[in-house]
Amino acid sequence: MSDDTVVVWDESLLAYDLGDHPLDPVRVELTIALARELGILQRPGVRLIKPALADDALLTRVHDPRYLDAVRIAPRDPLFAGFGLGTSDNPVFEGMHESSARVAGATVAAAEAVWRGEARRAVNVAGGLHHAMPARAAGFCVYNDPAVAIARLLDLGAERIAYVDVDVHHGDGVQQIFWDDPRVLTVSLHETPLALFPGTGFPDETGGPGAAGTAVNIALPPGVEDAGWQRAFHAIVPSVLRAFRPQLLFAQCGADAHRVDPLADLHLSVDGQRATYLALRALADELCDGRWVATGGGGYALVEVVPRAWTHLLAVATGAPLEPATLVPPAWRELAASRRPGSDVPLRMTDDIDPGYEPWQPSGEPNPVDRAIAATRKAVFPLLGLDPHDPRD
Repeated sequence: MSDDTVVVWDESLLAYDLGDHPLDPVRVELTIALARELGILQRPGVRLIKPALADDALLTRVHDPRYLDAVRIAPRDPLFAGFGLGTSDNPVFEGMHESSARVAGATVAAAEAVWRGEARRAVNVAGGLHHAMPARAAGFCVYNDPAVAIARLLDLGAERIAYVDVDVHHGDGVQQIFWDDPRVLTVSLHETPLALFPGTGFPDETGGPGAAGTAVNIALPPGVEDAGWQRAFHAIVPSVLRAFRPQLLFAQCGADAHRVDPLADLHLSVDGQRATYLALRALADELCDGRWVATGGGGYALVEVVPRAWTHLLAVATGAPLEPATLVPPAWRELAASRRPGSDVPLRMTDDIDPGYEPWQPSGEPNPVDRAIAATRKAVFPLLGLDPHDPRD
């Protein structure tokens, strides 16, 4: 296996543009620009590859052919309605099929490069559109690129793929698509569905018949900060991954759990997000011989958060992590200010937060985070042969 890291990138990925909408492609443009300014994309062993459009054979591994027809037709038909398209969340836009298929093709290319041993890790920051359903657009997502890529890996012979979703919203589309498939473990940490879209991701969602224990949901209360989030992550994610023994780890790294994100209510820092990427890489190294595919996802603090978070992701994936106190290059600050006038352009790659945490223990008076941990462990750990009360599991 090559030790290279593949970064799938081309400016054509910016064409996934919903218009005057929270999911603004400027966040991806600024991420790539920041990573370039900091020398991350120029590191030895980093290969940039251009994506091709996923063809219908790939897309229909996940999506209904009638839905593909609808995505193609909708921009040309002013009376079109249905399939979740033409809503405020998923407005119709010119070139919708082509740009969505290119995002899916980019994530497939990342996954294939890792599976075939051409790279140890691969990243598509433009991907992570995890809400799209087989026959419906949802949550800003037209085609579900993580699910398309995972389906492709299964076709190539993969027997156990773990998908870990750290977006603030539940990874509902990926969970639903693989609900009955014991070859795919879906793990999602998210704000409680009682408070946030899409209203799913409760602890008792544990997988369909024949796949019990392959859906894991950690639903966190609003206001959780780094220490609580890390406590929950480490109380559950390493245990379920070790029990499942994946051949490849796929991570959806939405940056919208940050404290200033306008669409949710968790209070993470960029430092906490960086710590999560390091933990995911370590788990891939421990369990999958380093095979790790990562995408972006949500994230709506377009200048303040997303470019820094995903630049940290790219640094972790390509080698040495960036020091948190690294200064943001002046040229990038000028670019960001020109793209989003009036934004609070950051000076450094840190929020000056220590993301340390106290490991979970099944004792004492539980706080809301510990209640969430206990609910998930109780629901899913026995299905994986683990003891929900033993902190060693």
